[in-house]
Amino acid sequence: MPTPVALLDGVEGTRALLLPSGDHPGDGFVQVGEVTRVEVEDVMTGYSFDFATNQLSATYNNNPTAGRQHHFCAWRIARPEGLPDTPDVLIAGPPCQGFSLGGNRHAADDRNGLFREVCRVAQQVHPRVVIIENVLNLRTMLHPDTGRPFIMEIAVALTEAGYGDIAWDVFKMDRYGVPQTRRRFVFVAFRNGVPDRWHLPTPSGYESIRPWLWDLAHDDTISLPNHDPSWGFKSQVHVDRGVNPGQNEPMSVVRFSRTASDGNPIRDWDRSFPAVDTATVWGFAHGHASARREPRDRSGKAKFVRNPDTDVTLWRVYGDRLRSLTHREYARLQTFPDSWEFVGGNKRDVHIQIGNAVPVQFAKRLGQNIQEALRALDTGRAFPQSADTPLRLF
Repeated sequence: MPTPVALLDGVEGTRALLLPSGDHPGDGFVQVGEVTRVEVEDVMTGYSFDFATNQLSATYNNNPTAGRQHHFCAWRIARPEGLPDTPDVLIAGPPCQGFSLGGNRHAADDRNGLFREVCRVAQQVHPRVVIIENVLNLRTMLHPDTGRPFIMEIAVALTEAGYGDIAWDVFKMDRYGVPQTRRRFVFVAFRNGVPDRWHLPTPSGYESIRPWLWDLAHDDTISLPNHDPSWGFKSQVHVDRGVNPGQNEPMSVVRFSRTASDGNPIRDWDRSFPAVDTATVWGFAHGHASARREPRDRSGKAKFVRNPDTDVTLWRVYGDRLRSLTHREYARLQTFPDSWEFVGGNKRDVHIQIGNAVPVQFAKRLGQNIQEALRALDTGRAFPQSADTPLRLF
């Protein structure tokens, strides 16, 4: 049985590539054809976990995994016992904090060089394919020693590790079955050539948030893991009138945080969501909802005033009643199946796991693409064509 092996960072969350992609949570990775399970001996990191490993283990082991236990460890030098000699796919998500807009964007961040650990592991176990996922900024951020973009550093390192056929692309999630405008950068490198006419996954139709959130927003009685809707959003900024307007009144999707943003916080049900992250708070406004910019109270009575001398206006949301999204609703925006239950010591722990994951539907499409490429190589045929998409090679 083909065996993907995962080299993951506890925060970056490429672990989503190992999570369910269909109706059977234990099937993992791709859940198509012959590749039906991920046989994971160890989930490893080349650095150290910035997130509690026991919580990650609890989430994995709390869900059906074909009887296997997932062990999370901090791994620096040694090759783990039991790692398959020649896995088919090595999936890696080196830490992104040094590159990310949500991090420090510091070129000399030690974690920025951990892609070399991925290449070292590849040289040890010789997978047929290496997948590296990260944020967009590695395209433009320059390595402090060589002055080359990190994208080139990674390409050179993969080539030196024996992976000369390298493709990359930027993927906008709402074109790959995910209701978000989130974008991810993916490298795919083959060890012994690629099949004729192979290309990375091609975009499909636009994905809106309506089919993912509408039912939960309008029916509080739905019972699901990590779903406990509670009306009555407490805020120093927004106004919850505390009135239940009834089922026939409209429901709006709203952003509660980033109140100084230029974008109106009331969203359209028939558009995709902005990128789900670990900090922005979203929710629903039921009944008469509105949003307008207002000067912030910067008097001595105001709370949490960071810049008392500025005169910026902030978005204030008004609604008959307000509530924040539940963890299940955030997980749906990441396209996790409702059967996948998250475990954490507190709400923040769970939110980090969800927000940092690679969306599952995108992971499924990427997995199907790689599986089809390996099948084409094994049978000596060309890769099946669904669109004319150029392959980018270094």
